[in-house]
Amino acid sequence: MARILITGMSGTGKSAVVEELARLGHRAIDLDAPAWSHWVEAPAEDMLTPRPGRDWVWRMDRVRALLSQHAGADLFVSGCAENMGGAFELIDLIVLLSAPPDTIMERLAARSGDGYGQSGAERAAVARLIEAVEPRLRAAAQAEIDTRQPVGRTVETILAIAATVRLD
Repeated sequence: MARILITGMSGTGKSAVVEELARLGHRAIDLDAPAWSHWVEAPAEDMLTPRPGRDWVWRMDRVRALLSQHAGADLFVSGCAENMGGAFELIDLIVLLSAPPDTIMERLAARSGDGYGQSGAERAAVARLIEAVEPRLRAAAQAEIDTRQPVGRTVETILAIAATVRLD
């Protein structure tokens, strides 16, 4: 059993990948959902937050319990939060999803409903976060996948990488 974190900036395809993994019968959970994450107050001058004065962080007690108690088949979790390093010791593999900034901005602008990144201010925040946060994610990850390819191919690549973790 491996615990795999799929991370990346907004618009890289984390939600689509975890949905496809679940559709294929894998245990896959989006940690960027309210059951696993929540908004907290942050200093207004903190430029590494998705919204001025507010940060989206994991409910670490819940996330750590999920990762600690899981046994059996692989567990795929997806998300990106400032405090996620607090769970890294419980994760066997970190996979970074990435895409060029222009691709990410197009995806964010095309989101429907109240999806994060639709406003110009949110996309500007994402651009800042890509520059500041993505290098940190890259340093923590054991693998990186360019998500300009179809979601199915990204999932195939993740499954192939996960298989190598089980062999170690």
